[in-house]
Amino acid sequence: MPDAPRQIPYTAITIIFIAVAAAVGAFLRRINRDRCLKEFAKNFITLQNTAGRIIWGILNVGNTGLEFVYPEKQKDEAGRDKGSFLLYKSEYPSIRALIRFHDELSEENKKERTKELEKTYHPGILRRLKRKTLNLLKTIRDSVLEVVNLMMAHAKKAAPAGGILSSQDKYVSQMKQDLASSVATSFEPLLEKYIGRMVVLELLKGDKIIEYHGVLKDYTAQFIEIMDVDYKLKDDEPARKADLVVPRQYGIVRHLGE
Repeated sequence: MPDAPRQIPYTAITIIFIAVAAAVGAFLRRINRDRCLKEFAKNFITLQNTAGRIIWGILNVGNTGLEFVYPEKQKDEAGRDKGSFLLYKSEYPSIRALIRFHDELSEENKKERTKELEKTYHPGILRRLKRKTLNLLKTIRDSVLEVVNLMMAHAKKAAPAGGILSSQDKYVSQMKQDLASSVATSFEPLLEKYIGRMVVLELLKGDKIIEYHGVLKDYTAQFIEIMDVDYKLKDDEPARKADLVVPRQYGIVRHLGE
């Protein structure tokens, strides 16, 4: 009489789920960096936070936060040197705006910025095709996640697999969350047709709403990037030409500006 098929031990299934979830999560978190933030990498950037604090330096963008490298070491109150400022991802809600003032850029950065602005105004066929492809992939991703959720809900009702899947809920949920966040951009049809056009951005500053006219460069789930605005850090300062990356919780594209 043939032997009965061996059953995979419950402990082995648990270990496999944990290993897969950890591997997928680690890989996605490693490569996941917001596209708007990446546009400002290696440029001299000013950070203005919601408390009014101002930090500046050469921006390095990581998957867990931002690093501002000071051009020269700064002294604290105790006379100790400080060479950089770190802003962790959990602190992103404190960002009011990331500002790239044109007059603070190196000649190389100015040339790169001018090329990017020209491509934004007059995107080539490959650039348009790339954006349409990415938007299609985002739509497919959202649909796949919906199907996965339905399949998981149905599978949990079946026995004996249902009990095993239910016990792995937190690992499955983590994988889905990492997959969803790995594409930092949310497809927004209303904004998509305004890419490369003059728009009016409303930015909340305290209890005031200030309008900025500029070119919509890009947007992601968390941020909006707008170029060629007149910006001043303080009310008593003259405005200077700059590019902005602002959190979507404080900034919103309200009007077509053309």
